[in-house]
Amino acid sequence: MGVVSYIGLGSNLGNREANIKKALELLHHPPAAVVKRVAPFYRTAPVGFTGQAEFLNTVAEVDTTIQPAELLRLLLSIEVELGRERTVRWGPRTIDLDLLLYGCLQINEPDLIVPHPRLHERAFVLVPLADLAPALVLPGRGKVAVLAVRLAEEQEIKRP
Repeated sequence: MGVVSYIGLGSNLGNREANIKKALELLHHPPAAVVKRVAPFYRTAPVGFTGQAEFLNTVAEVDTTIQPAELLRLLLSIEVELGRERTVRWGPRTIDLDLLLYGCLQINEPDLIVPHPRLHERAFVLVPLADLAPALVLPGRGKVAVLAVRLAEEQEIKRP
């Protein structure tokens, strides 16, 4: 048994669903990382740079034996393998993988912040996270289910 972590997945270029499914397949590397559950997919409006197609988003629950920095490197390598190009901040992408939570650890390093620093502001990750772990509490923010309901009312998020 490893550490339960949550990974946010999103795509708005190409076949969005296929991109996410391929990322989940690449993320599943027993025994280092095992995808245990995946939340339903949601269609969401872009955040930040709004002049782009809507996203398809979900969250995966992963049991991992690798350290947070190594897990982040794995996520970044999957993004590269699936053709992610970082040209415009918050711009269009084939795949976006974010380490949202790593057990109950709180990390604040230059290249890694856990919980994800904007997790509590974004319905596109909070709503699917609440599908998987509604009783989970974000440190200093509250229960995921309560935060998700509040944000879902404010931000555009819907099931395909």
